[in-house]
Amino acid sequence: MTDWTELSHAYGSAEDIPALLARIAAEPEPGLWSELWSALCHQGSVYSASFAALPWLAGMAESDDREQAVNALCLAGSIVAGAGQSHGADDVRVRYSAEVAALLVSVNRRLRTAADQVEYVDLLASMLGFEGVEGWGEDLAWGLGGEEFQVSCPGCEAGLFIALGEGGFFCSSEDYALSDEPVESRPLRPARPADLTGLGCRLHGIALGDGRNEVARLLTYVFGDASCPDCGSGFSVADRIGAG
Repeated sequence: MTDWTELSHAYGSAEDIPALLARIAAEPEPGLWSELWSALCHQGSVYSASFAALPWLAGMAESDDREQAVNALCLAGSIVAGAGQSHGADDVRVRYSAEVAALLVSVNRRLRTAADQVEYVDLLASMLGFEGVEGWGEDLAWGLGGEEFQVSCPGCEAGLFIALGEGGFFCSSEDYALSDEPVESRPLRPARPADLTGLGCRLHGIALGDGRNEVARLLTYVFGDASCPDCGSGFSVADRIGAG
């Protein structure tokens, strides 16, 4: 049995977590999931109680209620992606290996029937978290979901915005979203699908196989190239995301 009083989350003692888990199981309300996220994965930070919740999340991932299952998978994916942080839970990938393996099976099954592109990307990111692909899980979800990655230039170290959305596909060192005037930018150069290798090739193939052609197209930009508008240095977008 888990002694939650010995564990902590973002706001202190985790003694309140069992009651919150019971409420979520009985009342599938978005507000309760938000409360759980805030406690167990606050702005990407994880805690000893975060991993103790993995067995419950793995069980919830098998729920017949699709929304409950997806919420569980996305939270668990973000928690596992933080396994390398200092959280006082020792080697969680060893301790919770059975739960992570079960979550990986569940996310692969749910991925094929995602309700929309946002959910698909979130589940794809969770899959990477369960697989232990470092530096990609949450970044992929935030970047494709928010249509923007923030990276640093390998040449001048300037902070850069990689835009992937309705406003275009470009790199800028200025916050274009807050600017009333056009900002200086450089267009992104997408990779040719035939040239993709490694993780890029795999994710692109998964998206195409699932009929998510737009996600596959976005991934060619994520695994393509960009140039810094400040110093002109060229770089691989994916390499800079992975470096973050």
